[in-house]
Amino acid sequence: MKQLIIIGAGGMGRTLYDIARESIGYGTEFHIKGFLDDNLLALDEFDNYPPVIGKISEYMPENEDVFTFSIGGESRRKCIESLIGRGAEFINIIHKTARIGTNVKLGVGNIIAAFTTLGADCKVGNYNMIQSYTVVGHDAEIGNFNRIDTHVTCVGGIKIKNETTIHTSAVINHKVVVDDKAKVGACSFVIRKVKEDQTVFGVPAKNFN
Repeated sequence: MKQLIIIGAGGMGRTLYDIARESIGYGTEFHIKGFLDDNLLALDEFDNYPPVIGKISEYMPENEDVFTFSIGGESRRKCIESLIGRGAEFINIIHKTARIGTNVKLGVGNIIAAFTTLGADCKVGNYNMIQSYTVVGHDAEIGNFNRIDTHVTCVGGIKIKNETTIHTSAVINHKVVVDDKAKVGACSFVIRKVKEDQTVFGVPAKNFN
């Protein structure tokens, strides 16, 4: 049986531990081996978790190891690619309550949290974190290394490219494009394209770079 390792043992890592325990395949396809964190004492004040088994920068994957991530920001891609370079395999973590529509195409290393919906014929790339109660509409396209927070609504036909951050309760309106490394503020209503590296927020969302 595969042994899941969670990258990062902070608050999101502990949350991901709970998501993984409630996900498809837990107990039949994988168990949870522990965490990687460069702070080996990260869990010392917390009970009922598996151990921190090594540093992210040093760990060498073993035969049955598979991985998921909890870290965000600019360090996430670097950490993931470093581990892949050492032979790591990342798997999808899909909560049992998530709804996956017809013909959804899902890459590798994604986290699909509780009560999230992926609509018919949408496409999701690799290493995305899509958090609880988010709706990704029909025919939407999501690239790689994106963080999409809770209660986000991605209306049908939208396109989110790579390494973006979409904060809590934002709405991405029909056919809007969010370009690489853009950020959308919480509770924003996005009605026009968000350009690369832009930060937008408000109703309607405006650029505040």
